Amino acid sequence: MITSKQNKNFKLYQSLKLKKHRDQHGLFLVYGKHLVDAAKKKGVIHEIITSNPEYEGTLYDEILFKEFQQAETSFDLIAVCKKEQTEIKSNRILVLDDVQDPDNVGALIRSASAFGFLHVILSNQSADLYNEKTIRASKGAIFDVFVERKPLLEPLSELKQQGYHIMYADAHEKGITAFDDKIVLILGNEGHGISEHIKKIADGAVHLETKRVESLNVSVAGAILMYTWREL
Repeated sequence: MITSKQNKNFKLYQSLKLKKHRDQHGLFLVYGKHLVDAAKKKGVIHEIITSNPEYEGTLYDEILFKEFQQAETSFDLIAVCKKEQTEIKSNRILVLDDVQDPDNVGALIRSASAFGFLHVILSNQSADLYNEKTIRASKGAIFDVFVERKPLLEPLSELKQQGYHIMYADAHEKGITAFDDKIVLILGNEGHGISEHIKKIADGAVHLETKRVESLNVSVAGAILMYTWREL
């Protein structure tokens, strides 16, 4: 049983609550049996840690283990996971242009998994894929899709050359509803929408008509559009 705060792994795993340390070590934490099982299936577990002797994994003193917690709900099982991605080719691609709320990013990744958008590209200013809130909101879908983080212009240009129809969602522009077999759906920042330089490279906008409200939350709008454009 690990009982000391001076334990090197305790210090390392504690540090993973911060993005800079997740980036430095290429590791992240997932909490609870559901997510641990999903990480097992993906084959990305570095180590399982627990305060419950009935679970497999390295046993930690219960008081010490509480220091790993990041949410109101406490868990007695955590997996330390490796940041590994397996490339997936998909005719449906989701692009997030500076979507900064980790709950929105996680929910959108869950919808992407559900509706066949199995390749997701995050701009550098979008919320961290490995933020605990993102992972929790995704309900484990981060293990089902191929996620990249990079500046958007180059990959969008490449996808256009590959025959993808590049569409962005806009709450104000009157958009088109037609689409091709290969679609890229771009969703923008919660406050500012799509960047102007991204609009210039796109083929057009898509618009959801609403009544009594000006616009929908980005994760709700994204889910509707991905359902509409799901690969049948």
